[in-house]
Amino acid sequence: MPRRIGVVDDHEQIVRGLRATFDECVDLDVVAGADTVDALLTQTTDLDLVLLDLRLGDGSTPTSNISALHAVGLPILIYTSGDEPFLIRQAASEGVLGVIRKNVREKDLVDGIRHALAGNTVAGIDWASAIVSDHEFVSLSPRQRRVLELYAAGESTARVAEELNLSPETVTEYVNRIRARYAEAGRPARTKPDLLKRAIEDGWVPIPRRRR
Repeated sequence: MPRRIGVVDDHEQIVRGLRATFDECVDLDVVAGADTVDALLTQTTDLDLVLLDLRLGDGSTPTSNISALHAVGLPILIYTSGDEPFLIRQAASEGVLGVIRKNVREKDLVDGIRHALAGNTVAGIDWASAIVSDHEFVSLSPRQRRVLELYAAGESTARVAEELNLSPETVTEYVNRIRARYAEAGRPARTKPDLLKRAIEDGWVPIPRRRR
C-alpha cells in the first residue's frame, strides 16, 4: 500500500504540484491537503507523514502547528522556502524529522520523504544551520527565550513582566542571566540592541522586516 501523505500549505498550487509528483510514485500518495493544520486534521488523521509549511496565512506558529500534529501522533517534515532561519530553528526544537526546501529537484524531494518515512532525520543545509552556527551558539531555556524575544524586541521590563506573569525583578534576573551566558560565550550583549543582535544571530527572533 502507498504511504499516506498530508500537506499543509496555503498555496493551492503547491498541493497540486505535490499530487502530480507523487502520481508517478507507487509507494507515495497525497491523500489530504489543506491551508491550515486544523483543516487537515478535520479531513483525516490517518497519515504516515505531514509536509508542513512554516508560514501560513492564518498566522499560526510552527510551535503550535507541530504540537497539534504531534498530539495525534503524526510525524512531520518541514517543506519550506527556507528564507526564515528563525522559524526553522523553532521547528527544529520541536522534534520534526527535518527540512526540505520547495526548490529542490523532484528526485531529492521524493528521496527525502522516503527517508523521513523510514524514521530518519532529513538533515540538509537548513537543518544544519538551525542546529549549529559558525559562532558559539548560546542555548537558552524556553522561558529565557521568551523573555529575550520580548525584551530584545523593545518591550520594557514592566511590560515583559506583565506579559509573562512575572515580577519585574524576576525579568531583570532573567535578562542578567542571558547577558552572562552571552558574555561567557565571548559574545557580550551589554545593551538592548546588542541583545537583539545576538537573538537574531541565534535565530531566537526573526529579522525585523523593513516598513514600506
